[in-house]
Amino acid sequence: MIGVVIPAHNESERIGAALQAVLEAAEHPALNGELVRVVVALDGCSDATEAVAAQYGVERLVLDARNVGIARARGAELLIEAGARWLAFTDADTVVSPDWLVRQLAEEADVVCGPVAVADWSAHGADSQRMQAHFARTYVDADGHRHVHGANLGVATQAYRRAGGFAPLACSEDVALVEALAATGARIAWSAGPRVITSARTDARARGGFGDTLLAVAAALVQLPSLALPAPDNTDAQGVRLLTHGIGQAPSM
Repeated sequence: MIGVVIPAHNESERIGAALQAVLEAAEHPALNGELVRVVVALDGCSDATEAVAAQYGVERLVLDARNVGIARARGAELLIEAGARWLAFTDADTVVSPDWLVRQLAEEADVVCGPVAVADWSAHGADSQRMQAHFARTYVDADGHRHVHGANLGVATQAYRRAGGFAPLACSEDVALVEALAATGARIAWSAGPRVITSARTDARARGGFGDTLLAVAAALVQLPSLALPAPDNTDAQGVRLLTHGIGQAPSM
C-alpha cells in the first residue's frame, strides 16, 4: 500500500484542487491497482478545510499542533500502522502530476526529492514578472538538483523509520528528515521526474517555508532589483548542501 500525507491549516480554498490531483495520481494504471490511502492532517483548522476533504472521501486526521513537522509525522504514523510501504508527501496548495507516484517509485530509491514549479505568479502583483524571472534564472529544475520540498517528497517506510521520522519542527522539517536519512546511508534520488505545481502565495503558512522565502526574495528584489539572491541552505552530515526551499542555485557536485 502507498500512503499520501497532506498537512493543512485553513486551506479550504486550495485543498480541493490538491486532492483531485492526488486522487488522479492514485489511479494511474502503472500502479497496477495498488491501494493508495490519502490522509489530510487537519492542523488547527477553523475554516471549511475538513468539509472539503470529506467531499473527496479521503481520511482526515484532526490535530491542533500548529506544527507542520508534527502534522506530517502523525499522518505518516497512521499510514505506517495501516501497512504503507511507501510514503509520499505534498502540500494543500500543490497540484501533483498524474504520474507523480509512479515517477517516485520508478527511481527505486529510499528517498525521492523532487522540485516544484510555479504556474501563477500573479499573487505578487507588480513584482510578478521579476519574481518569475528570478526563479527561472536561479532555480535548478533538473535531475541532480539539491532542493528539498515537503510538497514533493517520497520515502520508503523502512528508511523513514530508520531515520526517526519527521522532527516536530514548525519549518524545515523536510530538510531535517532528508539530513537524517542521508546520515543513515539512505539512497537519495534528486529527481526532476515527479512533477508538482505549487502556489506562489503571499499568505505564507510557515516562517521560513517556501511561501515565506518567496516573500523574502520579493522584498530583497525591491531593494536590490538586479541581485539574484540564493536561498538559505543547510548542510547534511555528508557535506551535501541542501537548498531548503529552493530560490537559489544548487552547487555542482
